[in-house]
Amino acid sequence: MTGNGLKLWLLIGGMALSLCLGFSGVKAQSSLQQSAPSGAPPKLAQEQFKNIQTLKCIPADQVVPSMQFIGASLGVECEYCHVHGAMEKDDKKPKVTARKMMAMMMAINKDNFEGRREVTCFSCHRGAKDPVAIPIISDEEPKRDNGEGKKSAEGKPALPAADQLLDKYLAALGGADALQKISTRVQKGTVIAFGGERFPVEVYSKGPDKRLSIMHLKGGDSITAFDGNQGWLGVPGRTHLMSAEESAAAHMDADLTFAAHLKTMFAKFRVDAGEKINGQETFLVVGRNDGQPPLQLYFERQSGLLLRLVRFAETPLGRNPTQIDYADYRDAGGVKLPFRWTLARPGNRFTIQIDQIQQNIPVDDAKFVAPPPAPPAAEPKPPAP
Repeated sequence: MTGNGLKLWLLIGGMALSLCLGFSGVKAQSSLQQSAPSGAPPKLAQEQFKNIQTLKCIPADQVVPSMQFIGASLGVECEYCHVHGAMEKDDKKPKVTARKMMAMMMAINKDNFEGRREVTCFSCHRGAKDPVAIPIISDEEPKRDNGEGKKSAEGKPALPAADQLLDKYLAALGGADALQKISTRVQKGTVIAFGGERFPVEVYSKGPDKRLSIMHLKGGDSITAFDGNQGWLGVPGRTHLMSAEESAAAHMDADLTFAAHLKTMFAKFRVDAGEKINGQETFLVVGRNDGQPPLQLYFERQSGLLLRLVRFAETPLGRNPTQIDYADYRDAGGVKLPFRWTLARPGNRFTIQIDQIQQNIPVDDAKFVAPPPAPPAAEPKPPAP
């Protein structure tokens, strides 16, 4: 497989760093990455990865998301810091520099913000390897902050309540009763990736919360799945069990009646005027639970349909965003569904266009279960005397 082909194969499934780091420079383990047993303390990074220093005391399953945050903040990929195939080596200067930068960032937050994560890699780098140290001369007149803060609530237009917007969204899809009548869904279509390349995709869903998507790429199938309890990712010969946080995001995607559950998923909601999405005005509903990152939902003002969902994954270094845009809503068996969605992360974007949908057809539970670990390779036989 060519280098570009491998990059496409890994990135389109959002697994570039999971497989890049999760299966290289790692201490010996089975081909099926296991989470810590229930109730057991999480394995630390230093117990799983070789030559890890600054982040050695974080949970092992947070190393890959942390590397993803660095990559997004600097606009770089694994090979910028790491030696391909030998990621534990310190041969590259940027890797040594990154350790110093992380230590500096942590010290700034400790000394100035009582340990709160106010300063991150992105605060200075803004997607570039080298931070810009000189103010930029803009072609447009800059908007000056007069220090008066935001306008008072009296100057803001009245906004609908969160409950009203969530109810309108549920009704726009067909209502709770219509959603409950859907037990399974099979969608087939096309993945539109970098450079306009196209690949077949299949998405299998089964109520209440099982989902599996298979992207048939040139280098093999890329699988993202949630079996009702655990999320997992797969490429030929490799399976990776998601962390608890990754599984929570996959669970949300797998929920066949997500719209009906939104009200109970969060303790607090806030409503703001949302940004325009493809020329359409939106309301922004932000759902929050204590100690967790928010969920942002952008609803089209007239129809009430969900146009954009933004969620965040916490890492020790900062939050990784994932944005999903929904479009091409059509009626399908009494409910309205998006036939196109675009999933975007920093440096990674692809679109899925659905061509056909079947609902309430048999789908075997076994389809959603991660494959068993591959058997260990047989020991080579000694040469005959």
